[in-house]
Amino acid sequence: MAKWVYSFGNGVAEGAAEMRNLLGGKGANLAEMSSLGLPVPPGFTITTEVCTWYYEHGKTYPEALRAQVVEALEKIGSNTGRKFGDPERPLLVSVRSGARVSMPGMMDTVLNLGLNDRTVEAIAREAGDRRFAYDSYRRFIQMYSDVVLGLDHHEFEEILEEYKERNELALDTEIDADAWLGIIEKFKALVEEELEKPFPQDPQEQLWGAIGAVFSSWMVPRAVTYRRLHDIPGNWGTAVNVQAMVFGNMGESSATGVAFTRNPSTGENALYGEFLVNAQGEDVVAGIRTPQDITEKARIEAGSSSPSLEALMPAAFAEFKTYCSKLEAHYKDMQDLEFTIEKGKLWMLQTRAGKRTAKAALRIAVDLVEEGVLGEEEAIGRVEPGALDQLLHPTIDPDAERDVITTGLPASPGAASGAIVFTSDEAEKAKAEGRKTILVRVETSPEDIHGMHAAEGILTSRGGMTSHAAVVARGMGKPCVAGAGMLRVDYRNGVINAAGRQLKEGDVITVDGATGQVLSGEVSMLQPTLSGDFGTLMGWADNVRRMKVRTNAETPQDAKVAREFGAEGIGLCRTEHMFFEGERIIAVREMILADSEEGRRAALAKLLPMQRQDFTDLFEIMHGLPVTIRLLDPPLHEFLPKSEEELGDVANAMGADPERLRDRALALEEFNPMLGHRGCRLLVSYPEIAEMQARAIFEAAVEAAKTTGAPVVPEIMVPLVGLKGELDHVRNSIEAMAEAVAKETGRELTYQIGTMVELPRAALKAAEIAESAEFFSFGTNDLTQTTFGISRDDAASFLGTYQTRGILEQDPFVSLDPDGVGELIKIGVERGRSTRADIKLGICGEHGGDPASISFCESVGLDYVSCSPFRVPIARLAAAQSALKHRRDG
Repeated sequence: MAKWVYSFGNGVAEGAAEMRNLLGGKGANLAEMSSLGLPVPPGFTITTEVCTWYYEHGKTYPEALRAQVVEALEKIGSNTGRKFGDPERPLLVSVRSGARVSMPGMMDTVLNLGLNDRTVEAIAREAGDRRFAYDSYRRFIQMYSDVVLGLDHHEFEEILEEYKERNELALDTEIDADAWLGIIEKFKALVEEELEKPFPQDPQEQLWGAIGAVFSSWMVPRAVTYRRLHDIPGNWGTAVNVQAMVFGNMGESSATGVAFTRNPSTGENALYGEFLVNAQGEDVVAGIRTPQDITEKARIEAGSSSPSLEALMPAAFAEFKTYCSKLEAHYKDMQDLEFTIEKGKLWMLQTRAGKRTAKAALRIAVDLVEEGVLGEEEAIGRVEPGALDQLLHPTIDPDAERDVITTGLPASPGAASGAIVFTSDEAEKAKAEGRKTILVRVETSPEDIHGMHAAEGILTSRGGMTSHAAVVARGMGKPCVAGAGMLRVDYRNGVINAAGRQLKEGDVITVDGATGQVLSGEVSMLQPTLSGDFGTLMGWADNVRRMKVRTNAETPQDAKVAREFGAEGIGLCRTEHMFFEGERIIAVREMILADSEEGRRAALAKLLPMQRQDFTDLFEIMHGLPVTIRLLDPPLHEFLPKSEEELGDVANAMGADPERLRDRALALEEFNPMLGHRGCRLLVSYPEIAEMQARAIFEAAVEAAKTTGAPVVPEIMVPLVGLKGELDHVRNSIEAMAEAVAKETGRELTYQIGTMVELPRAALKAAEIAESAEFFSFGTNDLTQTTFGISRDDAASFLGTYQTRGILEQDPFVSLDPDGVGELIKIGVERGRSTRADIKLGICGEHGGDPASISFCESVGLDYVSCSPFRVPIARLAAAQSALKHRRDG
């Protein structure tokens, strides 16, 4: 019989940390902590396989599941001396989600489950505290109604806020037992009015309702969006964790908190976290109450007058600190922990690898090596390549004037400017229109995930360093200022107020996630400098990676930036990008609109010295490193004059009749230009283009070799080849020009000629094409378009739907499609090498900077990847991780 449920607690567990795919991250780690002897409330995990079954069988459960759940509940009861649903000694449980990777705040949780009108009285008698019991019951009704019954939690909040306002109370903790009893009756009346049936009193009904809600939450829009943004497959599913409740809201000797074993923003080796006295876990991250610091050191640095956990509950703190050290040593990584103290007794509720900024990740990885916890190769795997992007963005210029509006908590580092927006939908709309925004909220919730992703930065008036806004922003690499308590957000009137100043929607502000300051207007920024930890880790990565990392660059600035980031050459210089400025675009248009070879050559003669200088600059910056130059590729329509003024400029330059040129431009228009007269087809039709570019390349190579003293071996790439005859034809023009330049300069030229594989036919006929090509560079942007038959420019209108409905896991233009496009690349690699064993193989589409695509490139044995300058560090680290993975996998 299939096993669907795994129990843990009382020092033993049926699961273990390595079973995270089956038990989810939370369940696997609860089992591991139990086995390590930590005080974990007993419970059980319903596996991710049940979630898969649930969706594959019309939201039903396997037949054996209910019996296994009953057995597991009895096991919790025997460990706690309680029984689920018993009116005298009731067992209360929490029901939480737990995917194999952390998805903070994305899915649903229910606490205090098992309470009803009878069991709440038993809890009150047992605890000797009616207020605690009714506070827990009202929390359960509110949470269950929201998560399981689908009622808006704000309706319950309104009842609560109305009572507090009427009685001039500031905090929930000031409400006594009798008042809670009255509020509970109002809560139940609201449920019955809205649903036309009473709030469920049967604990079994409550339990299965909550289990179903957790499984259903796997597919709610916010979770689907989060998975899409973080490349988490939808078929992984979530586990469900059912665990005996422990209570942090049982008076002044009880508390609950969240902590990291190291600072998740800086990486400092110091305990970092927050807690609340007389509270449940949701209170800490919800931002309703201001949390307190865990350590005295943090309290002093924050200037807080509220006592730290270290001072308030020294015994529990000392025990907790011991567990922090034990768990970090066991997992060999910084841990994110949740805990509850119930009447002085410490309980550990969760441990997981903590989300951290890129800066912190680098420091932690390097420190753990220096501390002897990790080896260098293990440390390489501790940093997410994509997170390095956070290090490569601007920070506020320290010399800039700061008009400080207000100050909050520095929740996620970095800085950003943008116009104020108050809703996530508006942030997303602005992003689509190319406008930069700062999302301003009282507090964010999981429903804001799309707006947080679209905004440049986030500002909240409530919440702490472990609030939803802080955790999600850090994971996204977005600057965030949280808990700006002096800020008043007025959604209705679209304004914010702080210290007597008012700003409205659309006004520009800057958030500084390093200091917590909110500044008026757009403030000047500085490019980041990379820390010594970055250089150390990159050095380790470079020692183990096999593939080279080049850059896509055609300007000196891009080439210099890429070299600073460690690029080992240029893998794609798109020469057409050099033609869109000033005199150049006019000369190009002259060339295109000329109706004779003589006219084209006259225009190309104007471009020759410009191209020669372009290539000389790049060769000098690369100083002997390889430079792959792609000959003119795009369709002619991209260069054609679009306005009467532009047409007049070309006519003046050519001394031609504008009407004749207009007719010529109309004649050159194509129905589908991306599949039309472009790439090598242009070079076959007009060999003088290839001749001019080849001359510029070879003359620049001679010049750069003289000035640098380094050999220049240009790699000349012919685009959009599908037929060997096309490449042969263009190759003849290039070779003839090489001979001419060598004769003119008296210099021997060394060069390679290859092609960009961006058509399925080129991959299929790679063995034949390799007879004439010394290298292949897979142009995966166009190869994806031509394989799928999808225009990248138009795909956004429907690919999101494909991902939501599970037809595609990834946008194939963002992460390489391994099954289709990847199969063509494999064929091209194998067939190319069958003809030319030493053929050089690379990739130069946008996928060259995507870690998952880089892993694929390693698996098929490409020699290099090429990516945009700012993704070079990402590619270097991803290439190292891929090399280590494929070495391990054999």
